[in-house]
Parts: sequence; structure tokens; C-alpha cells
Amino acid sequence: MATPGIHPGWRIAWGGLAWAAGVALQLQQAALWLPLHYGLLLGAGLLLLPLGWQMSVRQRQLAAGGGLVLGVLGLALLAFASTGLRAGVRLAEQLAPALEGRDLLVTGIVAAMPQVGPSGTRFRFEVEAAVTPEGRPVPLPSDIALGWYRGFADEAALADPRAELRAGQRWRLPVRLKRPHGAINPQGFDSELWLWEQGLRATGYVRVAARGPAAERLADGVAHPVERVRQALREAIAREVSDLRLAGVLAALVVGDQAAIEREDWDLFRNTGIAHLMSISGLHVTMFAWLAGGVVGWAWRRSARLPLWLPAPLAGGWGGLAVATGYALLAGWGVPAVRTLLMLAVGVLLRSAGLRWPWLMVLLAAGVAVIVQDPWALLQAGFWLSFAAVALLLASEPMQRVVDAADGPARPPGWRLALNGALRSQLVATLGLAPLSLVFFQQLSIVGFIANLIAIPLVTLMITPLAMGGVVLAPLWWLAALVAKGMVAMLAWLASWPGAVWQVPAAPTWAIVCGLAAAVVGLLPWPWRLRWLALPLAVPLLWPPLQRPGPGAFDLVAADVGQGTAVIVRTRTHRLLYDSGPQYSRESDAGQRVLVPLLQAQDDLGLDLLVLSHRDIDHVGGAASVLAALPPRELLSSLEAGHALLQGAVPQRRCEAGQSWDWDGVHFELLHPLAQDYAQPQKSNAMSCVLRVVDAQGRSALLTGDIEAPQEAVLLQRLGPALRSDILLVPHHGSRTSSSAEWLDAVQPRVAVVQAGYRSRFGHPAPDVLARYAERGIPLVRTDQCGAWLWHDGAAMCTRAVQRRYWHWVLPAAGADVAKPTAGEGSP
Repeated sequence: MATPGIHPGWRIAWGGLAWAAGVALQLQQAALWLPLHYGLLLGAGLLLLPLGWQMSVRQRQLAAGGGLVLGVLGLALLAFASTGLRAGVRLAEQLAPALEGRDLLVTGIVAAMPQVGPSGTRFRFEVEAAVTPEGRPVPLPSDIALGWYRGFADEAALADPRAELRAGQRWRLPVRLKRPHGAINPQGFDSELWLWEQGLRATGYVRVAARGPAAERLADGVAHPVERVRQALREAIAREVSDLRLAGVLAALVVGDQAAIEREDWDLFRNTGIAHLMSISGLHVTMFAWLAGGVVGWAWRRSARLPLWLPAPLAGGWGGLAVATGYALLAGWGVPAVRTLLMLAVGVLLRSAGLRWPWLMVLLAAGVAVIVQDPWALLQAGFWLSFAAVALLLASEPMQRVVDAADGPARPPGWRLALNGALRSQLVATLGLAPLSLVFFQQLSIVGFIANLIAIPLVTLMITPLAMGGVVLAPLWWLAALVAKGMVAMLAWLASWPGAVWQVPAAPTWAIVCGLAAAVVGLLPWPWRLRWLALPLAVPLLWPPLQRPGPGAFDLVAADVGQGTAVIVRTRTHRLLYDSGPQYSRESDAGQRVLVPLLQAQDDLGLDLLVLSHRDIDHVGGAASVLAALPPRELLSSLEAGHALLQGAVPQRRCEAGQSWDWDGVHFELLHPLAQDYAQPQKSNAMSCVLRVVDAQGRSALLTGDIEAPQEAVLLQRLGPALRSDILLVPHHGSRTSSSAEWLDAVQPRVAVVQAGYRSRFGHPAPDVLARYAERGIPLVRTDQCGAWLWHDGAAMCTRAVQRRYWHWVLPAAGADVAKPTAGEGSP
């Protein structure tokens, strides 16, 4: 019997929202509880559900409302508890700290097609057995991420067997592993979360050494047939299409290999707002389901008997779902494809059961299905963008015709009606998704509306069908590449327009809420006098208020860039970057991965000065990316004449002791090297630019590069007590060559910051250096343990502590069995 005053649809909607809320709350936990605690919550949820149901079926309105509340609370508790228990199982699989950096011999299967790049090959490895060099079995996570490199790192050299690596093969590999650990920076990409979502609880590399066991291929084609097919198709595309950039685009559309797309092309697609089309998106899956559903429905109607067993519209729906499932499997079962597939499956199941839910209710059910399958999808930008896009497009006529195709092909609309519908759909999607794009990426493509009008029909109706047709008839790949080439040229022209991309700093929470409200108010069918409210609501997100230092003050960010140096110093109206971090591999560096996103999210000031302390790759490795994305007004360095980084148009000066300037009441002074140091041969470390920053209250920071004990002694002789500073960037990452006792006694820092990589193969910071700091009671902060270190108006914090979640790396407890870093340990 229906509950008076509460429609069944509302009960379903509240139930779905309750489940999502319970999962979302659990994802905020900094640490997991004991399984007993989750078990108690699970039991409470199971008790509340039937109690709420009994109350909801009563005829009294008050009891029905109370029943709904109890049912919602019960579902939220079930969601919270079940997610916590699943997280505990996954966390228990993590690599033991005692096995980090140890030489291991691992037998297993290549579980996915390898990703080949300029610096080597990365792949997922399904572990079957693992032993130490002595033959002692050790437990490992079931799935690990491995790299087999070309020799960019000292000991990760490439051997010929890597070229034979294929999905489904069984190998015995000598490896070194570590627990999941990545850079943690404000508004930065959370690689530890990505590894958690993928179920990868250890990372490492194949080790090739003169002594010890070699990599050995044991068998071919023993598992993962779908992955073997995907790899064969990717290689066939590469053979047919000589242009590797275009071959990468086709591989992304056919087999979902997004890593095949060049970095420059991804930048182009993001800046023109069509990046969603360059992966196996929901639009592609829906297109295949629609086409297959129409064909199956048409063929079904040709039979006299089949429609008596199953109506043609339902047959078309199930046929379209089957084809879409096959396409999603071929494309690697990516998250966007799975979301769309679940939405289509919910729709087909409901119609098979004779139910006609509103499409927004179907969307909610699909969202809950995704969250049940993968609770951590709630943390992905793609989850919100995908469902928001579908929700917006379902409100427009063209997409409604697509999703209703399970009932049979609709009569095609006139071309003018179709064009108007397409324009309206694109306009709604562009405006509606703009706030989410600003929230997640701090940028908005101004040319995205035009670019999508061009790219959507080309990619969806020409490039993707031709690329899929190439599976049967290979020359079609060449034709698809030709169309893609023309589209890329058109996109490059659009991206060259002045102001093609609107870039904004990260907004505070209240500004985000206002921006999202602006999208809802502006797109709902309300009177225009109300919809105009969207404009003032959008302003805080488009021009977010920023927390900047006051006059005479500065703030400082020691970025988490791994084994390298990069420090951002900001005053009221100026910003300086001291060093640019390391180059991680031939195709990746700290500038592109960390510093450019961090600088853009922090402020809209631009970059006044880039200081490159010396030529070492862990200090200038990201400079090219910074210079390209955020050209500074001036470059200050100790680089030798003719260095590649000095060939640009940016005005340049040489670092020399005595140079100084003032920004907003903050004093900057270079202390080293001396002008005469350039006239004699020196180690690169000895030429490090040393910069001291002092605010109006006398608070100071000393940035030292890689100076060593001889340079410390020279500075002590020249400046003595004047070196006293509140913040010390520990010289040379804590190497034994630096941080002499006399130096520390003169500087007397209140806090010292070490920028070093996790389990640094150089052993930074050295134990005896740590001891010298500890003896003097100097607090020492390590970015490999703290993440980015932030200092603002005398207050300091670690990004890792602020953003702590249970999937993040944690320092092993005191007394735990932990393997020490070994010489040569590390990977790009």
C-alpha cells in the first residue's frame, strides 16, 4: 500500500542519496577504524532498515515520515560501514615496509597491455609468487605497477627482453618495490589515490644488474585474452598509420589507450575543451548502443516469431547493451565507459520490468550502481563531469532521442530542428559544466563551444566509426587518421586565439558553492528575472578572492617535487620561483606535473622572477615547462653561457653576491656566488645561487641550493651572524657534503626544510646530518614525509597532514622493521 504523502519515487531518490552520502562521509576519514567498529555500524544499519520499512507502510503521515528518516539513516550507515570494510581489505594488501627496496624475484602475469614511452615501459603485473635472493618466499600484493626503463635512472637499465613484453605473458622478474608514494601538493594530482583506485598496492621497477638473476619469459598467452587483443590492435594501428601522434589518437579511440596520445596533443585537447572526446567516453558508448539497438530492433521486426517472444524495442535495447559492453571491454573497461554502461543497463532493466522511471531517476540509480561498484569514484572529477553532462544533455531533445532509442528508431527530425537541438545541447553542456571545469581544473576553454561543435560530429560520426571499422578493414585507419589530422589543425587554430583559455586560481569553498548554484539557476526553466541571478553568483568562481600576504610580508611553499628543489616565494603583488625541480623521465618533469599547476592554482600574479641556482638536473629539470607555460619577467641564474635554458627571449641576469631588490616591503638579497667565481672552474654545486628573503618584521628565509661545506665556510667568513634565518632550506638536500656544525650554529634556523625524494637513492638526508640538526634542537621537515611545506605569516603546515586520507602513505611506527634505502634505488 502506498504511503500517504510520500511518493515511492521520493523514497528511492532519498535512498540513493543516503547511500552516496554515507560513502562520501567515509571517504573523508584520515585513518580507518577497527573492523569491529564498522561491523557495529553495519549491524545498526541492518536493524534500522526493516524498522524504517515497517513504519513507512503505516497509514499515519508522522509514522511514515519517521520511517523514511530511519530508512535513510540505515542506508547511510550501511554505505559507510561497507566502504570502510572494503577499504580495510584493500589496505591489508599493502607491501610490508621491510620489503621496500629489497631485491626480489617475482613470478607473475602481465595483466594489461604495457604502456610504452620514451623512457621505457610501464605495466600492471599480477603476482603469483615472490622470493628473496636466498629463496625465501615473501608475501606481496596481488597486483603491482612495474616499470622497465631505458636507463634514465642509473640502475634501471633496459635489456632486450623488454621489447617482448605482451599482455598475458608469464614472466619471472628481478624487481625492487616500494609502498605507494607520490607527491602531495595543494590542488595537485593525488597519485596515491589513483594507485588505490586501481588496486595497486606496490610500485617498482625491473632491475637489471651485472650480477643476479635476469628477467625470464616463461610462457605466452596464459591469461587476459581481451588485453592481448587490445595490444594486437594497438600495434596494428601503429603499423598502418605512420604518424605516431595520429596513431596515438586512434589507439585511444579504439582500445582506450589514452597514454598513446602525446602530451602536446593532450594540452591542445584540454585547451579547446574536447579532451572528453579523446577517450572512450559515454558519448561513444551511447552511440554504439544506439546504432546497435536500431539495427537489432530493425532485424527483430523482420521475423514473424521473435517479436512474439520478446518485443522488438526490448530486443533492440538488450542488443545495444551487449554491443556497448563489448566495446567497453575492448576499450579497457574505463571508468567513463562503465558509468555509461551502467546507466544504459539500468534503463534497459527498468523497461524490461515494465517500469518507466524519469531519466533523472535512472541517472541517480546508475550513479548509485557506480558507487556500489567503486566507492572511490566519488573522488574523481570524471564522475561528476560525466553524470552532470548526461543530466544536462538529457534535458535537450537530441539526446533524449538517443536514449529513447531502445524503444526503436525514432523518425529523424528535420535538419533545422536537429541543428537547433544540437546547438542548444552544446550550449547547455558548455554553460552547465563550466563551473565544474573551473573547480576541478581551474581553467575554462573559451573556444570550447565552437571546438565541440566541430569535434563532436567529427569524432563521433566519422573518426571513431572509421577507426572501429579499421579493425575489419585496416585501410580505414588511414582514412580516420586523415580526418583526425584536419580536426587537430582546426583545433590548433582555435587554441591560438587570444584568450582561448580562461585560467583562474583555486577558489574557496563558498565561491565554489556560488558557482555551482549559478549553473543551476541559469539553466533551470525559471523566469528570466530569477535566472539573471546566475551572473552575480558566478563572479566569485570566475574571479576568486585570494589570500595574499600583507604589505611587508611573504609566504613560502617548498613544493613536493621528489628528489629536487623548487620553492615559491610570494609577496603582496610579486612572485618568485627558486629552482624548478627535477626531470623525472624523458617525457615528464616537475615543471609540467607539479609547478605549473601549483602556480596557476595559487594565484594569478604570473611569475616575476625565476631563479635557477645551478645547472644540476634536479634543480633545472622543470624549467623548460615553466618557461613555456608561465614565462617569467626575468631569469636569474648561474648557468654557463650557451646553456639551452638561456636561449629564450626572457630577460636574463647572472647571479652575483650583493644583488638585491625590494618587493612590497620585503627585501631580497643574493649572497653567493661572488662575481670572480665565474672566472675559475667550479663544481656546479659550488656555483649555487644563495638567496635570503627578509620581511618587514625581520623574519627570514635562506635558500641555499646545493652549496657544500667549502661554500658554507666562505659565507661564514664573509657574513657570520648575518646569516641568521628563521627558515633554512637545507643545503644539498641533506647530503653529507653540507650542513656543517659551524654553519648550523651561525644560521640557527627555527625550522629546516629538506626537499628530497622518497627512499632517495642518494641517501638524502644523510643520518649524520639528521643527527647534527637533532643535537641542536632544530626541527627538520622532509617533503617526502610532509608533502609540500607551506609557511604563511609565521604559521607553517604540511600538506600531507592537512589532506590526510587513509589511502595515503604513512610513516611506519617507531620500531617497525623498515628496509633502509639502498644505493641505486629509485626510478624515473
